[in-house]
Amino acid sequence: MSELVTNKAEAVEEEMLIGAPTPADGPLPREMVEAEQAYRPEVLGKVLAVVAAAVALASLDMFIVNIAFPAIEAEFAGSSIGSLSWVLNGYVIVFAALLMPFGRLADRVGRKRVFTTGVLIFCIASGACAAAWSVETLVAFRVVQGIGAAMLMSTSLALLLHAFPPERWPVVIGVWAAAGGAAGALGPPIGGLLVEIDWRWVFLVNLPLSLAAWYFGTKLLVESKDPDETRWPDPAGMALMILGIGVLCWGLVEAPENGWGSSQTILAIVGGVLMLGLTFLRSRRPADRWIPTLDVSLFRARPFAMACLAALVFMVAFAAILLGGVLFLTGVWGYSVLEAGIAFFPGPAMAGIFSVIGSRVGARFGTGPVAATGCGFLILGSLWWFTQMGDAPNYLTENLPGQILVGIGVGLVLPNVAAAVASTLPPASLATGTAVLSASRQVGAALGVAILVALLGTAAITGTADDFDKAWLMIAISAATAGVIALMIGKAGKSEETGN
Repeated sequence: MSELVTNKAEAVEEEMLIGAPTPADGPLPREMVEAEQAYRPEVLGKVLAVVAAAVALASLDMFIVNIAFPAIEAEFAGSSIGSLSWVLNGYVIVFAALLMPFGRLADRVGRKRVFTTGVLIFCIASGACAAAWSVETLVAFRVVQGIGAAMLMSTSLALLLHAFPPERWPVVIGVWAAAGGAAGALGPPIGGLLVEIDWRWVFLVNLPLSLAAWYFGTKLLVESKDPDETRWPDPAGMALMILGIGVLCWGLVEAPENGWGSSQTILAIVGGVLMLGLTFLRSRRPADRWIPTLDVSLFRARPFAMACLAALVFMVAFAAILLGGVLFLTGVWGYSVLEAGIAFFPGPAMAGIFSVIGSRVGARFGTGPVAATGCGFLILGSLWWFTQMGDAPNYLTENLPGQILVGIGVGLVLPNVAAAVASTLPPASLATGTAVLSASRQVGAALGVAILVALLGTAAITGTADDFDKAWLMIAISAATAGVIALMIGKAGKSEETGN
């Protein structure tokens, strides 16, 4: 009798694995049918494609807007470089500040629900950005767009890791990271082509893609959440984080105009840091009623804390490369936006390729050493530009080698800091932990743009090669710092098959 029961259980288990309900058991609940279908191989591929496409869209808007920056500046003539930088930072700051709260909210109300709602908000805001009639309205709509991007990004990796078995996580994380790299590769040439028509098309291109991601997301994704979570995100903590990041970046962006020693600059920088400190302290309080903005308990794991810190510092360098590279090609070498877009293609393309390679190498040798190696490539690339690039255009020998080195470095770093985080977290904390990582990356990106604008000032539009040397040095220093931090991650994420 026990043998018959065992055989029956094995048969049911086998049928569930291939997604076929057992007729003898009667109709299955809709949620159970969806869960079974989600684990069928053909459905898994579609889920990966939908989530990766949405992640690429959120990243694409940073890359495309970089290439459109000179055209936006030309249309809204008279606007300062500081005010125009908020077209980038308005998006990035809100994106960064809301990633963690939305990650916690997703644990409460459902990751699929937050993801699909975010994609829809991103779509609507993209259309509004295309219709903007001033710098102020464009910045406002970019803020709304950042809200949608935070919602979809905060849940993206958690949705994938929930769907795939752990042995496939290195590949999944590599694809997730490569989605941003692919957006970087496609952003400059596509952005250059679209800007030739009108810069507003860099936002309109999002509409069909985000609508498709929303539609297929509602059909294919399976809901997951923490059934024990009954609280809501802390509104005071959210406000402190948003204001802290915003005020800090404002102080850095406006410092060249106001003066680094001015009371406005000092108050903004000190006030921003103070509010971020208060956010951390508030998050340590007992959380019976509200979900803390920061899950400080996660930072007790050294690999997790170091991965997030390495990602933040690394993104200072990466964001400065994205904007600084475009400004150099258009401002110093006199390239058109289309020419700059095509010329900027190889670096992000290498990042996309090496994201997949880097995830596999990290699984073999450990995420920390591989991420640190990637930072070394970034240092070499930025120093190449510092020593080789002059005022006269010489793309093949002066710019391209640096791009290739930088692209390889980005591809080695990004998937490995993500893998370090994923390998450290328990399943219940995936949404929150990956949101912390994404927030760290976006805070770094906001600071990178702010520091670059502060270093260049008016030279960002009409500068010389010498003016950009300090930018390349800042990038090298940031990458070196990130590399040292990455070494402290250790070998987290190393596959057990390799002897870990």
